[in-house]
Amino acid sequence: MPRTALRICPLCEATCGLTLTIEGATVTGARGDRDDVFSRGFICPKGAAFGGLDADPDRLRTPLVRRDGRLQEATWEEAYQAIADAVPALVGAYGPQSVGVVLGNPNVHTMAGQLYPPLLLKALGTRNLFTASTLDQMPKHVSSGLLFGDPFAIPVPDLDRTDFLLLLGANPVESNGSLCTAPDFPGRLKALRARGGTLVVVDPRRTRTAKLADRHLAPRPGSDALLLAALAHTLLAEELTDPGVLAEHTQGIGELAEALGSFTPEAVAPACDLTAEEIRDLARDLAAAPTAAVYGRIGSCTVEYGTLASWLVDVLNILTGNLDRPGGALFPLSATDRAPRPAGPGKGFSLGRWHSRVSGHPEAKAELPMAALAEEIETPGEGRIRALISIAANPVLSAPDGRRLDEALAGLDFMVSIDPYLNETSRHAHVVLPPAPPSQSAHFDFSFNTFAIRNQVRYSPPAVPLEDGRMDECEIHARLVLAVSGMHGTDPVAVDDLAIGATLARECADPDSPLRGEDPARLAGLLTGGSGPERRLDLMLRLGPYGDRFGAAPSLPGSAATGTSPGTPDGAAGPGPAPAAPAPAPAAPDPGGLGLEQLRAHPHGIDLGPLRSRLPGLLKTRSGRIELLPDPIAAELPRLRRALADRPAALVLVGRRHLRSNNSWLHNVPALAGGSNRCTLQVHPDDAARLGLTDGHPARITAGGGSLEVPVEVTDTVRAGVVSLPHGWGHDRPGTRLSVAAATPGVNVNQLLDGSRLDPLSGTAVLNGFPVALTPIP
Repeated sequence: MPRTALRICPLCEATCGLTLTIEGATVTGARGDRDDVFSRGFICPKGAAFGGLDADPDRLRTPLVRRDGRLQEATWEEAYQAIADAVPALVGAYGPQSVGVVLGNPNVHTMAGQLYPPLLLKALGTRNLFTASTLDQMPKHVSSGLLFGDPFAIPVPDLDRTDFLLLLGANPVESNGSLCTAPDFPGRLKALRARGGTLVVVDPRRTRTAKLADRHLAPRPGSDALLLAALAHTLLAEELTDPGVLAEHTQGIGELAEALGSFTPEAVAPACDLTAEEIRDLARDLAAAPTAAVYGRIGSCTVEYGTLASWLVDVLNILTGNLDRPGGALFPLSATDRAPRPAGPGKGFSLGRWHSRVSGHPEAKAELPMAALAEEIETPGEGRIRALISIAANPVLSAPDGRRLDEALAGLDFMVSIDPYLNETSRHAHVVLPPAPPSQSAHFDFSFNTFAIRNQVRYSPPAVPLEDGRMDECEIHARLVLAVSGMHGTDPVAVDDLAIGATLARECADPDSPLRGEDPARLAGLLTGGSGPERRLDLMLRLGPYGDRFGAAPSLPGSAATGTSPGTPDGAAGPGPAPAAPAPAPAAPDPGGLGLEQLRAHPHGIDLGPLRSRLPGLLKTRSGRIELLPDPIAAELPRLRRALADRPAALVLVGRRHLRSNNSWLHNVPALAGGSNRCTLQVHPDDAARLGLTDGHPARITAGGGSLEVPVEVTDTVRAGVVSLPHGWGHDRPGTRLSVAAATPGVNVNQLLDGSRLDPLSGTAVLNGFPVALTPIP
């Protein structure tokens, strides 16, 4: 008899609740969970295809170990023994910097990918960390760090209460949202307009999101920072600013007018290819709205001035008084955030505490640019990366110049990959450790709850028992930590026990903690959960802003509303109809009661209430205030001024997303392949006629990193002077086991880049708005 089980969808940032239909150990269907406190039954094609991903026959079932140059099936013991033999020996011979760690996007979609990499990095002692952040959202982390003192303090638009929403470089109707966790983003945008609000979309493509908008502006790609600077200039010059209560918590407003003095609408308009009046009208409408939120995403991040654009998004929210107020942009308070501490100055945020070995790139948030990985492997000398641990990552497709990285990976002394597939990157590994399918894993969204538009907490235990011969993903990670630490053979529970002990020791020594002076060992014995990861989750919930704190008094009155900014786990470094509006949710539980047992008793989740104002409690700048014009930003503005005189390229490229895709890791699911989900080069009819291009025929596209042949799709959804090619394709390399993806491989857009184009403050690769040339192929 079929049965059902609940599961939070791990396939995008919306984190929708699913109801799975299961026959035996096989997921045969998935529908939206109507009782989920957050998603309320919404589902997209990715969630509906959960069973296809879960049962993909190309998923690896056993570890692979390279023998005589070939990857062969091996036992788990053989795999970990190979790691234990290789990695500590390399560290002993060449030092900890001889090992690099690469973390891919899927890590934030699993418990294991959030709980264990910080412990792995600590065990290795390496600073050579490369993640998908420098291919995506690092500019937002950097700007938030500089403004608020914490790179994880990222405000999100209050979608359900705002009157005016300005979206830049974002297409949430197809991406489901990013750095803004919101199930049914399309329905929420429609509800905004239905209640009389205004939606403005700034995007060089007429996306599905832009088609919903009251107003669509299509500027020249890469000009987001200039446009935002002109909007801020207009607010200041026309005395339209009204920061309200933010004024007493902000420094630098007076200096901002002078710093942005050059960015008049008239000066910026030619570079943006908009009129000065369009810019002024937008600024005035933003200021006049009762409440408003400005939100920029990947199209405004992965460009030459990504950090400046990300900073200016929040500058506009601050100048209009819309930061940290209902209907504006608010800071979520996750159930696993650190519990509140007294407001006051903090350590602040610094850039460039160390630099990469070859090109001297400064670190940002303890990470180095992914674009620098190849040179760090292939360049001889002390500190060269000789071993690589790649976790849920495919940088051969996701990073610039995949051919160069492909060749560099082949020259490593040793490589470990945690990945369910043999893909374009993991095919180079000496050991591949495959995690079990998602139905066999527990799930909790540590990261995405810190970006959620409503505070809530949900947990999914495994829906299907772990299959014989499989290993739980958390155990895979824990054993990896032990293997690289010279502790191979130790019970993996020891890794979780050490993490719990370290967290409790810090908490019990913290003078602002209600647990100060308590015995960490006694508290550890009170934790519930059937596994190490569950005990760690229980600990984080108990210590969080809504937690029971082991029966201790709250650290501050009203702690649920005045908490500090989001942190990483354990404090470690490291298609249904759209509702008119979200249904009323139950009141938030009294802070001081949440733990794993309470969460398990609410399988559809616990609603913790709408987002609330949190300033000044989350500010951790050295001044204890919002630092509106930090020195690194001020030093970068002259470079932006010089861009006013740049002659724009005749043709530039932007990426795009599809609702049934997520980077490179869903192309092997038949239900999500085909149809409109194709790798084509979209070209405006005027450009196609000028260049002699024909719809459906191939063209050669060339840029600094190389050239590609790709079929042309002539469409007026892109503006003239812009072409669009999707990210994540190029499944044509030998040695992979991705049969569906290989049947329609597409081309790797990042091969057009040589890795030299970076946003200097964040180290983020410029993946959008770079010049290209097109020629027809007969």
